[in-house]
Amino acid sequence: MERLRSFACISPFHCQACSFRFSASRLGHRYPDRMIDRREHLRIPVRLFLSFSGGKVRGEGTVRDISRGGCIIESQASVHVDDIFYLQIVLENEQVPLEVAAMVRSVSSRGIAFKFLRSAQENKRLLAFVQSKTEPCGSRSPA
Repeated sequence: MERLRSFACISPFHCQACSFRFSASRLGHRYPDRMIDRREHLRIPVRLFLSFSGGKVRGEGTVRDISRGGCIIESQASVHVDDIFYLQIVLENEQVPLEVAAMVRSVSSRGIAFKFLRSAQENKRLLAFVQSKTEPCGSRSPA
């Protein structure tokens, strides 16, 4: 059904906070000439301590931003793209660190970008933390 709607310039969308799905028209919308940010999830700036381990590599660092899909950290550890690590993130005002599995997506001067694996994206503590840092989208009625 969504494919048929796309011929009429109607695209599917979803709210990042509550996952409400809706359709909207693209007619009349002008797209910028510069590169479009294609992130799926809103990034939230934070400063959280973290430690991580995977294989023979162990490290520590600071989470600079976090989202439902991943995080960017500052660390001196040597990691490579596609490495998988278990992260322990100390959330604000919580004694037990959040433990999630993540894969290295990129390494740059900005830091190490991790993508949370599926099980981490469904972690209730992670979702609650990210949701507490974003504004609620309010109540919506089904379309």
